[in-house]
Amino acid sequence: MADLYATISEVDQNVQERLADVLEMRAADVQQLEMLESYLSEIDFPNESRVLEIGSGTGGVTRTLARWPGVSEAVGIDPSPVFISKARELGSAVPNLTFEHGDGRSLPFNDQSFDVVVIHTTMCHVPDPEELVSEAYRVLRPNGCLAVFDGDYATATIAKGDFDPLEACIHAFRDSFVHDQWLVRRLPVLVQSCGFDVKPMRSHGYMEAGKGSYMLTWIDRGADVLVQTGSMVKEKADALKSEARRRSDTNNWFGHIAFASILAIKPEKHCYLDQYIK
Repeated sequence: MADLYATISEVDQNVQERLADVLEMRAADVQQLEMLESYLSEIDFPNESRVLEIGSGTGGVTRTLARWPGVSEAVGIDPSPVFISKARELGSAVPNLTFEHGDGRSLPFNDQSFDVVVIHTTMCHVPDPEELVSEAYRVLRPNGCLAVFDGDYATATIAKGDFDPLEACIHAFRDSFVHDQWLVRRLPVLVQSCGFDVKPMRSHGYMEAGKGSYMLTWIDRGADVLVQTGSMVKEKADALKSEARRRSDTNNWFGHIAFASILAIKPEKHCYLDQYIK
């Protein structure tokens, strides 16, 4: 199955609304917030920064950016009208926060109009990530910073031993909700090829031990995919969901995925050539 997020604007509205709930659940996760704040703290935000998040979803990260020291304006853009509607609702009380409906591979913004661009858990869903990075380069000012954060989904596991049956749900989840599970491993070369000066990557581990939380939604979504594709009967899929809850309820749950972040700078020396490269 194709990655649902890659064609999110074409997905049934009820499905988008359920995914919106998952995005907000993840945004409130303490470990996710710690990883976000960790890599944002490495960015040198100029005073009165204008910041863009590409693939902002329901706006959890953009809301954090709007409150970040030095940021005067935070803008989020996403192709899902459902996500954008939810983001505007949740961010209505934040005065320096706005959301736009659009595709990150064709941004509706002027050249050199942002100081920082953030792409948070989005690039792995994009069929043409080079186009996304090239657009980020275009809208960044000279010496502007691009920050990319994503999951190394090939590392995702909930296995507690060989042949753990719940792993089938993880594999199905990756097949349907991640376009490129290996993307993180290509990030430095990909970003550098678009003209950026790349800083060393950082690894961020995410673990659920004992009680399950966000990764339980992976089991649910993966099990549903197995049924939809005819790979598993509904009774067995329901049994896998129940087993995941049993492990969590008995403090016997385990889930892990490695995330990575990379910062890159748009060099001034390239900016003079931009008009000839377009």
